[in-house]
Amino acid sequence: QVQLVESGGGLVQAGGSLRLSCAASGRTFGFYYMAWFRQAPGKGREFVGGMLWSGAGARYADSVKGRFTCSRDPAKNTVYLDMNSLKPEDTAVYFCAVRVGAPSTATADFEYWGRGTQVTVSS
Repeated sequence: QVQLVESGGGLVQAGGSLRLSCAASGRTFGFYYMAWFRQAPGKGREFVGGMLWSGAGARYADSVKGRFTCSRDPAKNTVYLDMNSLKPEDTAVYFCAVRVGAPSTATADFEYWGRGTQVTVSS
């Protein structure tokens, strides 16, 4: 059994910052790659950023590059998404996801998902 639980979402003004957390529990020893996705109202789920479970190899969507950073605290089995210079178009439900295979940006490739946390950026 694997559980991913996101937290840290909320309402923030444009230009502000938030840190999202994703706590993993259960059979995490098989994890290889983790990612953050987001889904805005009326839109599909899109890749935001991801990295190897070891913490290496981070990559980001062009829309967030330079503003968002993925990181991990292995002692807490928690991954983070630091979001800076937030824009209204960043408003979405943010999900963390993990897969046991190679890095991917496709939602269908991820076996484990959290329930998401809402981020709202006001203008």
